[in-house]
Amino acid sequence: MILKTERLILRPWEISDAESLYEYAKDPAVGPAAGWPAHTSVENSREIIETVLSQPETFAVCLRSDNIAIGSAGLISPAAAHIELEPDEMEIGYWIGVPFWGRGLVPEAVRRLQRYAFEELDCSALWCGYYEGNEKSRRVQEKCGFVYHHTERGRLRPLLGDTATEHFTVITKEQWLKSL
Repeated sequence: MILKTERLILRPWEISDAESLYEYAKDPAVGPAAGWPAHTSVENSREIIETVLSQPETFAVCLRSDNIAIGSAGLISPAAAHIELEPDEMEIGYWIGVPFWGRGLVPEAVRRLQRYAFEELDCSALWCGYYEGNEKSRRVQEKCGFVYHHTERGRLRPLLGDTATEHFTVITKEQWLKSL
């Protein structure tokens, strides 16, 4: 499945994306804010593509101009989500490399995933979370119509081996339709 927007291509990850993934995922400003450690090598990034980013509905975020992976965005099934979901709900996750921050690319990718989830997968709601202090992620969710739902303190971040406060937001299909 390939999804397109005005400026982006969202496509499945490929092993050949390992170098560009490492280029952006090695930055400590990216992963830890999202709950995962910075990548340590191209080989580490290749392993992440094979084990994590190869999941269904997980997309490399690429500029249309060159189709090079600069981030990731995806939908997470209820079985793999970070919170308990109904069978017709999904969680959404995303990140983008630091050189591309502040350009509105993540909201553009998230809006395209919302359309895909609500129109093609018939989801009833999409959930999203952000860790305390990750104002960029909070702002993306706000721009994309997500509404604050609740906060959980002391949430385990197993990939980082610590705990953090996580805020959860949600948008229902009805809310999304009204925003169009």
